[in-house]
Amino acid sequence: MATGTAASYPPPPPFYRLYSDYSTDPDSAPPPPPPVEGSYPLYGATYTTEAVLPSLEDQGVRQLYPKGPNIDFKKELMSLNRDLQLHILELADVLIERPSQYARRVEDISLILRNMHHLLNSLRPHQARATLIHILESQIQRRKQAVEDIKRRREEAQKLLKESIQILDSQ
Repeated sequence: MATGTAASYPPPPPFYRLYSDYSTDPDSAPPPPPPVEGSYPLYGATYTTEAVLPSLEDQGVRQLYPKGPNIDFKKELMSLNRDLQLHILELADVLIERPSQYARRVEDISLILRNMHHLLNSLRPHQARATLIHILESQIQRRKQAVEDIKRRREEAQKLLKESIQILDSQ
C-alpha cells in the first residue's frame, strides 16, 4: 500500500491558462472553433451536417407507400395503421395456432412501423414551421395586449392627474 499522498482529481488541462484573464477581460478568451460543415467521422460511422432525411431504400427497408413528392400523409398513415392492426391480429393467431412461425409476422410488423416512423419524420419540418408560426402569433398577441394595457393605464394616469390639478386649482 502506498503511503504517499495522491491528488483525488487529476490536474486541469493545460489550456486553462488561455482563460486566466477572463474575469478582468472577457474578450481575452480564444474564440470557439468554427462549426463542422459537410461530413465528419464519429465512432467509425460517417455523418453529415445536412438535415436530410435518408430514404427507406438508403436504410435497406422496403417502402410500403407510394413514392413521390405528393404523398397524402393522412391517407397513407391510416392505411399503414390498418395494416399494423391486421398484422398484430395475425400475429396473435399465429402465436396461438403455430407459435414457431411468429418471426415472419414480427418482421412484417417491424416493416410497417419503420414505414410509419419514416412518414412521421418526413412531417417534422412542417410541424416545426407550424409550431414556430404559432409561437410567433402568440408573442404578437401578448405584445398587442401589453401595448393596450399600457395605453389604458396611461389614460387612467392622465385622468387622475387632471382630477388632481382641478382639485388643487379649486383650493
